[in-house]
Amino acid sequence: MTGDVRHVLGLSGGRDSAALAVYMRQYHPDLQIEYFFTDTGKELPEVYDYLGRLEGFLGQPISRLNPDRDFDFWLKQYNNFLPSAQTRWCTRQLKLRPFETWIRPIVDAGTTVYSYVAIRSDEEYRSGYNSNRDNLIVKLPFKDDGIDKAGVLDILDGVGLGLPKYYEWRTRSGCTFCFFQQKIEWVRLKERHPEAFEEAKTYEKNTVDHGSPFTWSQGESLDELSQPDRIKQIKQDHLGRIKKMRSKSQSNPLRPDTEPLDIDDLYGKAKACLACHK
Repeated sequence: MTGDVRHVLGLSGGRDSAALAVYMRQYHPDLQIEYFFTDTGKELPEVYDYLGRLEGFLGQPISRLNPDRDFDFWLKQYNNFLPSAQTRWCTRQLKLRPFETWIRPIVDAGTTVYSYVAIRSDEEYRSGYNSNRDNLIVKLPFKDDGIDKAGVLDILDGVGLGLPKYYEWRTRSGCTFCFFQQKIEWVRLKERHPEAFEEAKTYEKNTVDHGSPFTWSQGESLDELSQPDRIKQIKQDHLGRIKKMRSKSQSNPLRPDTEPLDIDDLYGKAKACLACHK
């Protein structure tokens, strides 16, 4: 150990990690935290917009960790099989690998690195990045300080950042074709970013032609999902879920209509990729 200490905080372009950056800035201004974002090259434009706004609040740049090889390279390495919940190679190669490549020489030099991760107090089903190095220490401030989803929203509202724009239609991830998306999120991607949806369709067709057993959305191709009758059915199902959820939830007079319903709330909690989803 050299006695040197560094503090790092990874941003996904989403709600929770942004709130953690704000929180650490407000309550731990003595820490010189380095903020980073691992760019897969397949992010929604709303992600970059939000990161820019966050940089303005923090008063410092957010370092971009870019993979040395892109999605297309790794797709070929994995025999043209799409990433899936069973084989999350996109997270491994495009998110975690660049972080490890960046942090390894720092840790190898003996520096103690504290990595701050935005897992909330109400997320018992999530765990942080598993470090196998004694001097790479993962910290969970929201869990330690009892900050839940409502607390995260209050933090972002309190400084005028609010939510990333893509939360208007999606809550899973900032990646355009994340396989953890629900059907309704694929429909909305088609409506909001048709060029990204078409790119996802092209990837899917190519991998199916190469024998991949996986499609982006479980049980059907994007071509099938994008048929007018199927889109209508998906939207009706989604509205039904919203009505059912709202009928069961107690109204909060402090947040009558401002708190959005997460996809997790409507469809059940999924073990989505931590590096992308936070």
